[in-house]
Amino acid sequence: MIDNFPELATNRLNLIEISSKHKVDIYNLFSNERVTQYYNLLPFKEETSAQRFIDWYHNRFEQNLAIRWGITLKNSSLIIGTIGFNNYTKNHRANIGYDLHPDYWNNGYITEALEPVIQFGFEKLEINRIEAEVMQGNIASEKVLEKAGFYREGILRDWMFWNEKHYDMTMFSRLK
Repeated sequence: MIDNFPELATNRLNLIEISSKHKVDIYNLFSNERVTQYYNLLPFKEETSAQRFIDWYHNRFEQNLAIRWGITLKNSSLIIGTIGFNNYTKNHRANIGYDLHPDYWNNGYITEALEPVIQFGFEKLEINRIEAEVMQGNIASEKVLEKAGFYREGILRDWMFWNEKHYDMTMFSRLK
């Protein structure tokens, strides 16, 4: 169990706790249709949706069920994306997810942020298997996962039901 929210860092990034002071950053991220295109989330239309997102992850962290970091560039407090475990179980398994504002795409930021998050999961959360489900067509995310050492396991047919439609998902995993 984690008592205090851990902050992580890479050469170019800080991974920080998301709080209410980041509501505008989270709104700007998730109100962008390019960010939510392959997400089971409709674009935010109001800042109260961003606060609900922040509160949900805060509560999940307090319950020791999930952890989500805000991604910032070094020497900046602007959250440009998020990354973390949407859930983790006592069975040593976790589901990882991430997103990034399009202004920061194609700079290797998610690939860079993944490694300390993965190591945190293996070492501090005692996770053995990290899973990532990717919506069909999200080639960029598939490439990121493969670079990070994830194995493409196969297609989960009609795995996700969202917005009144079934979606196939590609399952990736990385073992400790």
